[in-house]
Amino acid sequence: MTNSQTERTRLITWQDPGLTAVEASQMGGLDFFRAWLAGEVPAPPIAALMNFGMAEVSDGRIVFTMTPAEYHFNPIGTVHGGVAATILDSAMACAVHTKLPAGGSYTTLEIKINYIRPITVDVGPLNCIGEVIHMGRRMATAEGKLVDANGKLHAHGTTTCMVFQPASNY
Repeated sequence: MTNSQTERTRLITWQDPGLTAVEASQMGGLDFFRAWLAGEVPAPPIAALMNFGMAEVSDGRIVFTMTPAEYHFNPIGTVHGGVAATILDSAMACAVHTKLPAGGSYTTLEIKINYIRPITVDVGPLNCIGEVIHMGRRMATAEGKLVDANGKLHAHGTTTCMVFQPASNY
């Protein structure tokens, strides 16, 4: 088989991430994600790269969606665990972000992921649900679940995030 018979291509486009970062710093977290969901704020480049979108958002909760594709595969023909970890990290941390005031920020300190079953293109669309467990002034924890359309669990995890409050909150 020649390379031309097996080669595939994918074009990825995204918008200036600086625009998204400015909006995120000037809006409360829940307002920011509602604006993203409404298409009023550009999605961050990671969403285009990994091909995931947002399905819903509320205070302390966010749901991202993705459909597994060949470009997510590892050498054995299943979705690479890093893809599941990335969308879980995003959902859990963004759930924390929904609870932040304008000017607040966060960073992931640690994540723990459990892989339950292989993900292939046959699995179909997945929902990644992130929910805050605890929200403190300096530390937050959240959990995430990656489930298929039938509610079957494929991976789950937890995170601890460091929270940075705006100077006006001290």
